[in-house]
Amino acid sequence: MAMGTATRLLTACPPIPSAALPSHSCYSRPIVITSSVSHHHLSINLNSSLPHFFSQTRKHLVFTPSRSVSCSSIPFPLPKILTPPQLPPLDASHLTPLSICKYSAVVALAIAAARKVAEILFSPFFWLYFTWTWIFWPWALAFSLALYGLYSATRHSIGQATVVEQLAVVTSTVSWLTLVPPAHFNGFLEGWPFVLFFVYHYFFFFESSVRKRLYGDLSNRVHDAKWDVALPKPFQIGFFILVLIGHWLAAYEGPELHLISGGWANFVIWVLVATALFMRYHSVLYLAKYSEKVVAPTAVVRFGPYRWVRHPIYASTMLLFAIHCITLRAPLSLLFLMMVCLAYYGKKAELEETVMVDSFGEMYGEYRKKSTFKEWNV
Repeated sequence: MAMGTATRLLTACPPIPSAALPSHSCYSRPIVITSSVSHHHLSINLNSSLPHFFSQTRKHLVFTPSRSVSCSSIPFPLPKILTPPQLPPLDASHLTPLSICKYSAVVALAIAAARKVAEILFSPFFWLYFTWTWIFWPWALAFSLALYGLYSATRHSIGQATVVEQLAVVTSTVSWLTLVPPAHFNGFLEGWPFVLFFVYHYFFFFESSVRKRLYGDLSNRVHDAKWDVALPKPFQIGFFILVLIGHWLAAYEGPELHLISGGWANFVIWVLVATALFMRYHSVLYLAKYSEKVVAPTAVVRFGPYRWVRHPIYASTMLLFAIHCITLRAPLSLLFLMMVCLAYYGKKAELEETVMVDSFGEMYGEYRKKSTFKEWNV
């Protein structure tokens, strides 16, 4: 069928007689088209046997390279194959099996450290935490707050801290006790950590609020140095570090925050929170009433919480730490924090009671005998 169609097309266009074409040299010579390829030669000779419309456009059908193109005629140089530099021969005569093991261990540790750093830097939980309150908790903010808190604590130690800097000391410390540990181990924050963040603030600001109400500012007043009872600096720093470790252990030991049950357990915790706040507030209040410039007692206080506990401020602090562990369901951390507090506050209470005996004599001795709940008298 295809052959018949082609035959009909050819017969439909009879060859044009040569006499019908004008005698011109362009009809008898090939048209040359320059090409950049040297080994191809294509020419189409148009003669009188082509149809008329082919004869009009025959100059587009001739493709003949005019000359060969060599590499020397290219205007830009061709890229050369790059050969690797010759490395000096490796002298391994000084290597021993032991040194190879050492170098291998160093390389393995370096690779492991690099992988750990990369995992941390590319982990979204390292940079921010998402909470049910739509708050982002970035690590950068936590470290910035900690650094500013240390700076403010340094200024406070020399008596030059402003009100904002004193607030920064408390806020940074409370944040790293109540918010940062559970956020790190859970990846988010919800529930009790937020509550304890504000409870800790309110708890530790009782003394400052009393000083603010009495004197109009938060600065310490000049007083007898014998009432500045404190353990050496290494003990204070060690106590703070151990308390911080205890809070982090509680966040690590406890279950995920969304698995902590509520119900009546929360009611009991709220009762403990109210007890700790009540004890702390009334301890500071009665101590300020019977003290000069807040820190120097003028009499043996036997009212309020002091009726039952000789050192209710320390006892309330221990109760607050216990509440933190209870809310996170961390009994082992609770035991650890209680042991740390008993060791530190017990030693500090002995020094304070020595000063009280020297100042009030038998009056304080009788009070020590009459005070109940001696296991809390720290």
